[in-house]
Amino acid sequence: MSPRAKTDPESSARRRRADFFRVHEARLSNGLRVRMVPDHDAPVVSLYTLFQVGSRNERPGITGISHLFEHMMFNGAAKYGPKEFDEVLESNGGRSNAYTTHDATVYYEDFAAEALDTVLDLESDRMRSLTIDDRSLRSEREVVKEERRLRVDNEPAGLMDEALHALVYEAHSYRWPVIGWMGDIEAIRREDCEAYFRTFYAPNNATLWVAGDFEPDALLKRIRKAYGDIPQGPPVPAVINSEPPQRGERRAELRHPSRAPSLLVAYRGPQVTDPDTLTLDVLQFILGVGEGSRLQRALVYGKRLAVNVGVDWSWRRDPGVFAFHLELQPDADVRAAEAELYAELSRVAEHGVEPREVEKARNNLRAHLLREFTSNSGRAHALGTYELFLGRWEQGLALAEAYGRIDAAKVQAAARRWLDPTQRSVVTLVPEDART
Repeated sequence: MSPRAKTDPESSARRRRADFFRVHEARLSNGLRVRMVPDHDAPVVSLYTLFQVGSRNERPGITGISHLFEHMMFNGAAKYGPKEFDEVLESNGGRSNAYTTHDATVYYEDFAAEALDTVLDLESDRMRSLTIDDRSLRSEREVVKEERRLRVDNEPAGLMDEALHALVYEAHSYRWPVIGWMGDIEAIRREDCEAYFRTFYAPNNATLWVAGDFEPDALLKRIRKAYGDIPQGPPVPAVINSEPPQRGERRAELRHPSRAPSLLVAYRGPQVTDPDTLTLDVLQFILGVGEGSRLQRALVYGKRLAVNVGVDWSWRRDPGVFAFHLELQPDADVRAAEAELYAELSRVAEHGVEPREVEKARNNLRAHLLREFTSNSGRAHALGTYELFLGRWEQGLALAEAYGRIDAAKVQAAARRWLDPTQRSVVTLVPEDART
């Protein structure tokens, strides 16, 4: 065989992945990106609308407005009035939900294929002409305020996470919580909402992912009819990362009624496009995912200092945080628990991890990837997420192979690089008697 005729294994793998996921792509004249994944195994469809807007795009005075819109978007538009979105969808056998993060806001529906035109009509109606008035704003503002009281003000984990981000970030918009500060939630005006909607919920800032039982050519015509006349929004302002370097450990202490102390320790991490992001995915599994993870064995079953240990490492468009949450025993020595955590992290950085630990983590990550692809909803969500964070959805299909190239040496090197005590932030929850 001549050199020109040789096959490139990586190219072959890319072709196999592309054949497996027959993603049909289009872009409307107003900027709306359309991705279609046909699957005729069952007469059902999932539709995801991903807006590239989250708390990262906010500013002081309107923090929480992205999450507020998660609620506002169900309050009616020109064709479908208040509360009719879910009524119409559910009467057609469908269901909907939404979520907001630091980096994105996502709305999604699962429904029978015969309801596809109705769902396109519902979604395009609120993108085109969402009702934003003082009445709906007052109503949803109160809902969000109550949600904040429940999940943050009266929840130790929520308070700690909020304090941590304010500690880690001095300048970046990751500093404030996704749900927003209470004062800002109360101060957001209708004019703020109108300007925010025109900019961030326009078709040129959205991607439509549809997976299920349909013919792509026919579906694209239906999408053009439903969305094609929605005007393009103004350019989306860039988010400037002006976060200064951290020059030493930072600490905060919270006092709150609680039965036991807790500890939240975080290290500055990379943005999603950094090569170490996937290595930290592996390290997260080794340290804190599952009953056999290192920290569960050491702190929960070994020293019996904690009742649970969680490790949180999430992809972010700008540098994120690699965090450890320790729910301690009521009588635990907080300093001893903190010291034991650092000792375990030092062992990884100084002595590395076992190849079997890496293999187990890689297998779990691969299994997670494959489970996402077993349903229309999972495929649309996974591929849409890959595109949002990585730039191209195809890069997500290469993750299993990328995890397979991570070995113990890479994990140790990443631990040395990122688990740096000078880049550490610590929040301690001290139980306080509610009667005092």
